[in-house]
This record gives sequence, C-alpha cells and structure tokens, in this order.
Amino acid sequence: MTGQDQIIGPTGGGEECTAKAGSRRRRSAVAAALVTALIALFGFAGGFAWFASHVSGLATPADPGNADAIIVLTGGQSRLGAAFDLLESGKGRRLLISGVNPAARDEDIRAAAGAGKELFSCCVDIDHAALDTIGNAEEGAKWAANHDFDRIIVVTNNYHMPRSLLEMRRYLADTELVPYPVVNTPLGNGGWMTKPDALRVLFTEYTKYVAALVRGVVPRRSADESVSLAKAADR
Repeated sequence: MTGQDQIIGPTGGGEECTAKAGSRRRRSAVAAALVTALIALFGFAGGFAWFASHVSGLATPADPGNADAIIVLTGGQSRLGAAFDLLESGKGRRLLISGVNPAARDEDIRAAAGAGKELFSCCVDIDHAALDTIGNAEEGAKWAANHDFDRIIVVTNNYHMPRSLLEMRRYLADTELVPYPVVNTPLGNGGWMTKPDALRVLFTEYTKYVAALVRGVVPRRSADESVSLAKAADR
C-alpha cells in the first residue's frame, strides 16, 4: 500500500468516535437515572419519617368545640364510640356514619357504638355507598350540602386522618373540617419504630397518602348530586 493509500483510505476512526460518543451518552443516561432514583428514594424515606412523626404526634382533643355536624369514617368500634360521645355531648347536631357495609343492620351499628335508641333514630344518617376514603369524601360533601353544614368534626383513626382530610377538603373546600383523631396505640417519642404492626400500618397508609397527593394533580371526578344515604329517621 502506498503512502497515498494510507492517507486517503478508510481508517475506521469516525466509527470509533461515534461508538465512544454513544457509549458516553448511555453511561450519562444511566448515571442520571441512578441519581434520580436515589433522590426519589431518599425523598420517599424522608417523607415517611415526617408522616410517621406527624401521625404519632396527633392526639384526641379534649374539646374540639361545637360544630354543625360530625362525620365518622367506619373502620373500628373505637371510632363509632368517639363519634357518638361527641353527638351525645352536643358537639354536633347530626352524625353521618360513612362507609357502612350494606349488610350491616342499623341495630348492630347502634349496639356497637353503645348509642341510645332515641338519639340514634333522630340524629344519625347512614351512608352505605362509600367504598373507600374518596367515597367517604364524596358522600360527606353531598350530605353536608343537603344540610347546609359549615363546620364538621371528622372522626377517624390518627394514622388515617391526614389522607381523610386531604380527600375531604377537595370536596368540602368551603367547609371547616375539625380533625378528631382516635388514638388506639400511643406512638409518641418514636414508639412507632419499635412496634412492627404500627410500622406496617403507617407505611401502608403513607403509600396511600402519597398516591392521594399525586392524584390531586388530576381533576377530580364530579360527584352525583343525589345523596345516596339511607336516613336513620323512623327506624
């Protein structure tokens, strides 16, 4: 081969440079993805620590003040008992029990809450339509609008309160919601870190809370104007 052939002939240098550039871009993309994943992981972990600390600091208020009404989200006898105590003490004029199993009888609900027949018949509404926390918010909003309630006490467990308020405020933006967290297991002073069951419940609820936050960027579906409630009157 002549010197001229060596100068003008193919050397493969261009292809090699292109391959190296492509390899560098791939490495950069992988590195960026790893950094993003680490940031997301640390953010998620930090958010969980905040959530657990916030929930563990929630306490049942000695006096939530008077309200127009009370909404209790079903999920435990302690919630029902707390809600009826508020109703009996005059903290609200009416009580909505939201998310009741359609198979549950009114008498069973009354017995579980330890409520008197007269109070239960006059001042309690039962919602069988809600299947989840979003449903609780939708049915609660329709109930509040039908009765022109402006201030409502919300009763649920402490770990469930952040997500409950988040969902309900989307449908009750003009209504004052007063949280009344029910505490079954004290979690203060980092106690949640030493209780596996509490840790599991908190982590599960945190993932649902994050999902609710993400869902908040999507316009909510409109609720049907009709109130799908079975009234407790004339029971």
